[in-house]
Amino acid sequence: MKAIYIMWLRQIKRYWRSRGRMVGALGQPILFLVALGFGLGPIYAKAGGGDFIQFLAPGVIAMTILFSSMFSGMEVIWDRQFGFLKETLVAPVPRLHIMLGKVLGGATISFFQGAIVFLITLIAGFRPTLSFIWLAILFMFVIAVLFTSLGVAIASQLDDMQSFPIIMNFLIMPLFFLSGAVFPLAGIPQTLALITNLNPLTYGVDGVRGALTGIYHFSPTLDLAVITFLSVLTLILGTYMFSKVEA
Repeated sequence: MKAIYIMWLRQIKRYWRSRGRMVGALGQPILFLVALGFGLGPIYAKAGGGDFIQFLAPGVIAMTILFSSMFSGMEVIWDRQFGFLKETLVAPVPRLHIMLGKVLGGATISFFQGAIVFLITLIAGFRPTLSFIWLAILFMFVIAVLFTSLGVAIASQLDDMQSFPIIMNFLIMPLFFLSGAVFPLAGIPQTLALITNLNPLTYGVDGVRGALTGIYHFSPTLDLAVITFLSVLTLILGTYMFSKVEA
């Protein structure tokens, strides 16, 4: 357990010391919130959808967690390039503990960034119901664990730092735009509905949105069950892939 804590603490310290990273990570969520929220808001209202900020804000929060979580895998490649990963792997510590420390550290950072964006959405006019804020927090953290595990698993198979962002963007953008984060899932074409139903982020976005607004597309039980199962599965897969790493 000490190894897990040390790896977690290292991630937190590196993040806290990189103030530029903290500020830069907020640029894209704010852009989406302002450009889409206020740009498409009048159109959404005329179509009978109500306040678009109320719909969009949970999706932007989930997007922030997704981007931060997936890109946390970059540190695995960075550590390999500078020799730290080799020193870690030869230590008398199970690789499972190293993997858990990295995943929990990345998930904590992603959750924290999501929490900051949540506060920003309040300034933008988002008015959530706070009765189930604890459920929203749970969904946010499970989303962070799921996609941090995926990011670390992919990074463990790469040694080229330049290819990692390309692969991440190839995965992240479809995951985000086909999750219902920016458009309602009700009434969409059947083919698109099938794709969104296969997207794990769909259930995370629906869970966060439902917990904060009371409006679910599926149900909180199904949302939580799906992303929790996928988080455990991805963590197991990531641990296996990480165990095969040769620094």
